[in-house]
Amino acid sequence: MKENVVQMNEQEFKYYAIFKPFGYLSQFVCEHNNKKLLGDLYQLEEDVMPIGRLDEHSEGLLLLSNNGKLHQHLLAHNVEKEYWVLVEGDVSNETIKQLEEGVGISHQSTIYNTKPAKVRRLEGVEFPERYPRVRYHKYKPHTWLSICIREGRYRQVRKMTAVVGHPTLRLVRVRIGNYQISTQTPIGSITPIKPEEVDKLFDFKMQLNNNITP
Repeated sequence: MKENVVQMNEQEFKYYAIFKPFGYLSQFVCEHNNKKLLGDLYQLEEDVMPIGRLDEHSEGLLLLSNNGKLHQHLLAHNVEKEYWVLVEGDVSNETIKQLEEGVGISHQSTIYNTKPAKVRRLEGVEFPERYPRVRYHKYKPHTWLSICIREGRYRQVRKMTAVVGHPTLRLVRVRIGNYQISTQTPIGSITPIKPEEVDKLFDFKMQLNNNITP
């Protein structure tokens, strides 16, 4: 007698989007007891893990799932990610072009040339107040930028803005693929994503294991 064996069907996979707050690590466990972790904010299924990460001082969209194939897809297929970045100073058109064409940043003791990016100025950005608050330079202007990249070197966006003379004051990831949060999304919020939405959001086609076994 033969039967269909499905290791895990689409409905058993879990998907979440969170607005990671400033000061939290993108993980549930850590050897350092004084660090703030995602587990301090959420109680999820034990096999649900973050896909990629945001560094401790960055905020915004972080995806979590127990679907390993989605993890592989988002990390290996250069899915576009958008960051809204508050930087010090008034950013010129020439600097925006420089960021778009790629700049040399330090990475693993070498200089890495970033791939082409999409960069534009933003007006009227009003995210909820961050705690601790952003420290603005009293005598310098500041600019919000949208920076879209398809790679993710360690602290890449911060290094990119620093290289061109505009240190990052606040960094919020607002989009991965077609999933986007807004300035109205509460910091620390968590939103379940329906399995049937995953394909159109991240260009990911679920493939079930329908192997036939005796």
